[in-house]
Amino acid sequence: MIIVNPANCPQSHPCPMVRRCPNGALQQQGFQAPTVQQELCLDCGDCSDFCGTFHRAD
Repeated sequence: MIIVNPANCPQSHPCPMVRRCPNGALQQQGFQAPTVQQELCLDCGDCSDFCGTFHRAD
């Protein structure tokens, strides 16, 4: 499971991780912090490997 920490997101640009997600599990409205649709998340770790806004839940 991937958790979003909005405090780590600058919320000033389109999130590049939204396009990077292989299953389309990340969504963003405007420049707000992205959200994760857990039912679509593959838990591949791409987002958490490249951006500190995302963390894998233990």
